Amino acid sequence: MSAIDADTQVLLIDDDEHLRLALAQTLDLAGLRVATLADARGVAERIEPDWPGVVVSDIRMPGVDGLHLLQQLRERDAELPVLLITGHGDVPLAVQAMRAGAYDFLEKPFASEALLDGVRRALELRRLVLENRSLRLALADRSELGARLIGQSAPMLRLREQVGALAAINTDVLILGETGAGKEVVARALHDLSARRKGPFVAINAGALAESVVESELFGHEPGAFTGAQKRRIGKFEFANGGTLFLDEIESMSPDVQVKLLRLLQERVVERLGGNQLVPLDIRVIAATKEDLRVAADQGRFRADLYYRLNVAPLRIPPLRERDADILLLFQHHAEAAAERHGLPIRELQAGQRAQLLSHAWPGNVRELQNAAERFAMGLELGLDLPGGEAEPYAGGQSLGERVDAYEKALIAAEMAKGHGSLRSLAEALGLPRKTLHDRMRKHGLDMGADED
Repeated sequence: MSAIDADTQVLLIDDDEHLRLALAQTLDLAGLRVATLADARGVAERIEPDWPGVVVSDIRMPGVDGLHLLQQLRERDAELPVLLITGHGDVPLAVQAMRAGAYDFLEKPFASEALLDGVRRALELRRLVLENRSLRLALADRSELGARLIGQSAPMLRLREQVGALAAINTDVLILGETGAGKEVVARALHDLSARRKGPFVAINAGALAESVVESELFGHEPGAFTGAQKRRIGKFEFANGGTLFLDEIESMSPDVQVKLLRLLQERVVERLGGNQLVPLDIRVIAATKEDLRVAADQGRFRADLYYRLNVAPLRIPPLRERDADILLLFQHHAEAAAERHGLPIRELQAGQRAQLLSHAWPGNVRELQNAAERFAMGLELGLDLPGGEAEPYAGGQSLGERVDAYEKALIAAEMAKGHGSLRSLAEALGLPRKTLHDRMRKHGLDMGADED
């Protein structure tokens, strides 16, 4: 049985056909979207927890009466307004229902204005309740996002804002990010903060699958579809029904698989290998890539139509080198987590180690940082690959201050090379006040020229 339409404002339940039609007409003429039912059986199961409407129901009905319906609805959503219609002799019963949580009751015969007034007040209450729920959820989500996507740099603040916005929209997403940047972490956040959070989250790395099994893994197969296929196999897309499928390294998919994926995204159906039945899908697809798919499409390595189909909601994860302000915070977080996991005391970073972390390029991004934090928590050297190719602790040569200054100058110069049109834009990208940035640029002999204003 299908759910009540989310656009319905009033669900009217009465076994008296003439009264039901008259009341529905009254509500319809008042501009309210109304749905009617002759009995209450199965109604509670059809109403989603955050359905934005109200219920108007007669008390005395065969099968499930109004009081039983009220109880069922309150178990599903205790804040859903329910208005009960009573006969003259049912007023004590209606008062009992009010004590049990009914919003209001209407005693027959009642004027149309009384019905409309009660319904409008109930709808306004419902609107306020759902707004408060949404705000509470947004605050909880914001806190949860901060715990998952750690950092206070401008790029991370933008990323959390984008993830929060996209999580609320049921659209496919294309995540762009370098190896180790945290693409699966972002994908899981999009799923867990969405309306699909109770459904499955299925992650698959297309680049790790052998070409001979990738189609079977993704789309499933029927018995006899190929040599060795002795029984039906449900593919990852079908297994993710009702939830989210995260497809990493999508750039590694063969042209044949890309064609099937394009059809799946367009039609929301899957056909198992060796089968003829089209299985409808209710899934969200989150694809991820470390390559520029537009370039890959121009070079003929990736289908252009699939790229444009995936690129509706792109989400770029900034590499760690673009958010150096988060490095120490991230390192401390992962080092403390590793220490707790191994039952070890928490160590403090020394000045030289801090300088080494800040001056490192982090080609492996957050994954590389996690490994370094794990080693640090266990009392080992950081083990970072330095420009000369050797892994060594900080030692000798320049003083700590000189190394930090050199790193800061290189960072500002690298950001300037990206072509920022003004000092304001450059300051925002670096997460610094304009005055502070101006002073540091003068210190390092850097000049934006005519664009500095």
